[in-house]
Amino acid sequence: MHVLFLFCDGVGIGKKDPAANPFFQARIPALANLLGGTLPSLHHRTIETSEATVLSLDATLGVAGLPQSGTGQASLFTGINAPLLVGKHFGPHPYSTLRPVIEAHNIFRRVQEAGLHPCFANAYPQKFFDYVKTHPSRLTVTTLSCAYAGIPLRCEKELSEGCGISADITREGWLKLGHPSIRVISPYDAGADLAGLCVDHAFVLFEYWKTDHAGHGQSMAEAVEALERFDGLLNGILATIDRRRTLVVLTSDHGNLEDLTIKSHTRNPVPLILAGKGHRTVADRVCHYGGRAPNLTHVLPALMEVLQDDAGMGGHS
Repeated sequence: MHVLFLFCDGVGIGKKDPAANPFFQARIPALANLLGGTLPSLHHRTIETSEATVLSLDATLGVAGLPQSGTGQASLFTGINAPLLVGKHFGPHPYSTLRPVIEAHNIFRRVQEAGLHPCFANAYPQKFFDYVKTHPSRLTVTTLSCAYAGIPLRCEKELSEGCGISADITREGWLKLGHPSIRVISPYDAGADLAGLCVDHAFVLFEYWKTDHAGHGQSMAEAVEALERFDGLLNGILATIDRRRTLVVLTSDHGNLEDLTIKSHTRNPVPLILAGKGHRTVADRVCHYGGRAPNLTHVLPALMEVLQDDAGMGGHS
């Protein structure tokens, strides 16, 4: 079994209002078709088709204030309630006292401890590596998790070989950063490249931040473009992966993009979209942990259970 985890920063479940929620303006046929023509909204939070299951996850985690990326991602990728632990929501980078938690419990390490091979698909330009040498506290939860798990971050070489994915999907940003040899590709081709990483890895994670950026900008045009670009990536993934062996997981850390009437994050739930192999099983296990109110912390244990079960049966790693 393989798990392809698509993390979209700042995507909540909002009202079915095309004036405020770009999900109901954007042309996103890959996602819509996967979900039987229905997109999640506050009045339709759960969806089940033969291909996919959608659940609603609480991102507030019982803590007052607006959810933030640092604590939200720490909760999602460790299975531990980070804002409750530190007493507040915090971000965009992880709170200092959360570093030992991330070191011990991050999802890459958990996958390794199960005897399986994880992969962080994002590729980074040299300017990023130069920056974090002097600003190590600016690592995100995902990049910090890689450092703790001994997973080298992918760079220009992997990107050019199709073994790494640009955070903007199409690689256009690399040209602006002084990498003229990098070829711009379509979102569909990026999705095919991303799906290809599942062949040699039991767990692959890709992080997309343009959704949160668009939400803060309150630009409907930018938000629609971010969603349509991601939908092209999803189309390439679904056309390439073996759905009999691969589970696609799509979720977020907090709301933002779904309500462009405000500039800040929201306290809305976030979607958990599961498609492919075992999607109903994983949904059932998330609900087993969370009952009627599953939250961000319930995703990791559910995924680890199915990965460990498959590995125990001699599954490919």
